[in-house]
Amino acid sequence: MTIASSSPPSRLPVGGAEGARTTPRTRAAKAREGGGDGRLAAVFLAPALLGFLVFLLWPTLRGIYLSFTRFNLLTPAQWVGLDNYDRMVHDPIFWDSLRVTVVYVVINIGVQTVSALAIAVLLQRLTQSAVLRGIVLTPYLMSNVVAGIVWLWVLDTQLGIGNEIIAGLGFDRIPFLNDETWAIPTIALINVWRHVGYTALLLFAGLQAIPNDMYEAAKVDGASEWRMFWRITLPLLRPVLAVVLIMTVIGSFQVFDTVAVATNGGPANATNVLQFYIYGSAFGRFQFGYASAMSVALLVVLSAITVLQYRITRAGQTDLG
Repeated sequence: MTIASSSPPSRLPVGGAEGARTTPRTRAAKAREGGGDGRLAAVFLAPALLGFLVFLLWPTLRGIYLSFTRFNLLTPAQWVGLDNYDRMVHDPIFWDSLRVTVVYVVINIGVQTVSALAIAVLLQRLTQSAVLRGIVLTPYLMSNVVAGIVWLWVLDTQLGIGNEIIAGLGFDRIPFLNDETWAIPTIALINVWRHVGYTALLLFAGLQAIPNDMYEAAKVDGASEWRMFWRITLPLLRPVLAVVLIMTVIGSFQVFDTVAVATNGGPANATNVLQFYIYGSAFGRFQFGYASAMSVALLVVLSAITVLQYRITRAGQTDLG
């Protein structure tokens, strides 16, 4: 007689059963955690987003609308279509202000970029003292208005210490801010003095990303510091340098404070940069529609220059790989 053996009933592993039961709950918990993180991120982003909407996006859209109107704060805005832009195209003062601005930008960007790059390389190759970096940044800590007033006193033709030194050396006094030839280069150099330290530290930060192994290998091959600068430093610094150039060009086209404090647009409109002309049209002559049209034109010019710079300098690419 054969006794049939009965196998015990199969059971699911306890862990497997629990895993099967808890998987939907785990997914739901993760979804809730993800939603919580998204809400927390929204809370932190809300102030910046609100500031962007209120202080940047809305004024920009409002300015574009006003550029098609005649508006003087006293009466409602009157739609005039392209009249303000037609006036701008035929306005000789606008084109002269644009020319003065371009001259300022060329001097400011040229001198500031070369000086900042030299300072950054010296800080990188010779010393990395935090105290020295702080000294380099010191002029940037004062506002444009304070810097303009200080240099207005220093360069005063009669009482300025700068002209006192020049006269003491036996040379004629130079009317730096009162002469049509000297005025705009002087304004540019004042702003170079204030911003060059900040620009140098931005470039210095970019230099920190270049591996020292490349310089050591170049030294072994007998390369000089000058050759290493052109073959290693400059090519690898290109993305950072491109971004710095974009930032400084945009800032240079918007120069206003130093001109308003030091020269008030003179002498004979020699420093009447575009931003100062826009300000005078809006708050001096209450021609807000025309001032808005010039502001929109400046926005278009800066946007085109930025896109062109980005593509020419290949700011989004790096040679580090």
